[in-house]
Amino acid sequence: MASPDLRPDDDHEVVWATRDLHAAGWSRRALARAVADGALLRVRQGRFVVAGTPGDIVAAARLGGRLDCISLLALYGVFIHHHTDRHVQQDPLASRRPPAPRGIAYHWRRTAAPRDRSVVHVVEALAQATRCQPPRSAVATLDSAWHLGLVDEADIGEVFARVPRRFQVLRVLLDPRAEAGTETLVRLLLRHLGCRVEVQVRIDGVGRVDLLVNGWLIVECDSAQFHGTWHVHKNDRRRDMAALERGYATLRLLAEDILYRPDRVRAALQRVLAHGAPGPNS
Repeated sequence: MASPDLRPDDDHEVVWATRDLHAAGWSRRALARAVADGALLRVRQGRFVVAGTPGDIVAAARLGGRLDCISLLALYGVFIHHHTDRHVQQDPLASRRPPAPRGIAYHWRRTAAPRDRSVVHVVEALAQATRCQPPRSAVATLDSAWHLGLVDEADIGEVFARVPRRFQVLRVLLDPRAEAGTETLVRLLLRHLGCRVEVQVRIDGVGRVDLLVNGWLIVECDSAQFHGTWHVHKNDRRRDMAALERGYATLRLLAEDILYRPDRVRAALQRVLAHGAPGPNS
């Protein structure tokens, strides 16, 4: 039976070593029973994780590494534009590590994470993700982590202290007010088009809008997650009507277009902006 001082079910980010479990009061029989019952999962020789540990963490632990970069951030709910390979941190001095299997990206670097942790610190993951992604995607990821409260301004400073100088230009583009990665991507696109963009603006009689462009164009970034019911659609239409009554035009962009058809979104924005603000004769 486990010692009251050790509650492995409280932490899914620890890889328990046999010696640590024995030191905490686990007998060999209790350990074998926990594995047989599924309370503990053996990830490799002499290493265990608790039941319910996310599959990405289990896979990283089986490889003798820690979940890292975009894979860890996605697990925490941070926006990631493209997520295919599983990213795993490996100690550059480690021996007997298997070659990276297909679908695994190794990051050979040191970490400040304790020996028994199965994940890196979020600041390390963000620094690695900044290097691994295209610039706009990296900004969207950083915005998302900041907005979710996983990091603060000091942590963001630490992220940029860990990346090469060429990435420093991204720092001024961050805005933690962005509530979705798609908003960040559209904001950056509009900035590239030379527009003045305000984020999360409250308009009397309309409410809070995602983006206000050049003082007259409201851009809303809609996804099925938050706009999937008829009640929400009705509310959106009433907001759009109220905005038009006040001299604003509204453009609703679909998240799937923002993510996977950016050229189409760019062209639509350019055409709408070319028409100019709605006037009395529009």
